[in-house]
Amino acid sequence: MPCKLSVNLNAVAYLRNRRHVPWPDVVKLGRMALEAGAAGLTVHPRPDERHIRRSDVPLLAALVREYPGREFNIEGYPDDDFLRLVEAHRPHQVTLVPDLPGQSTSDHGWDFGTQHNFLGTVIDRIKRHGMRTSVFIDPNAAAAALAKSVGADRVEIFTGPYGGTVEPQAVQREFERVVATGKAAQKASLGLNAGHDLTRANLPALTKALPNLAEVSIGHAIFADAWEFGLAETVRQFRVAIGDV
Repeated sequence: MPCKLSVNLNAVAYLRNRRHVPWPDVVKLGRMALEAGAAGLTVHPRPDERHIRRSDVPLLAALVREYPGREFNIEGYPDDDFLRLVEAHRPHQVTLVPDLPGQSTSDHGWDFGTQHNFLGTVIDRIKRHGMRTSVFIDPNAAAAALAKSVGADRVEIFTGPYGGTVEPQAVQREFERVVATGKAAQKASLGLNAGHDLTRANLPALTKALPNLAEVSIGHAIFADAWEFGLAETVRQFRVAIGDV
């Protein structure tokens, strides 16, 4: 199966929230992404609601239900408020990230040594409601086996160090770390996702090296490119980059 694209709508909501107005409309932009062939939508409702608001979640959940076979992914730190939110709206996938409340964006994976029991309890609770779980991990092959031990269905590799560097030797080093982690996930019988600073330029090498890569969640680069190409064409180009066209 080719890799699939989940469009992260946080950047749209962040722009909307700069003013006390209802635009840009996250539901309208989400629909445009799905109409262009995106396999799903991702949101990360943080406690301060600086981008996606909790009130956006039911509207987007209903939108995705209009498109059979597409998926809704909610990511976030699994405190009680977050867990009640996902239990109320039942996304297809819940991605657990170890963000601090004021963090600008996700930038590291879970510390399984200190959070093993906590994650195991959280994942058991989520899976009782029939939702797939993914845990955010650093590009470290050992993390895949640890993710398996807490009961996760998938891992999402933090690809910021790969996507966010330009020096050729550093790019190659970080690429190899991501690939080794992806192969370790496959060995551990875990599904594989990836996200952060992935672009049309750096995705083809990754999907070629990791045929088990099931999903990439991308927001910043998509909406940056959409200024130039428009959202529908940008989604199409990203789908080409991951081999989904």
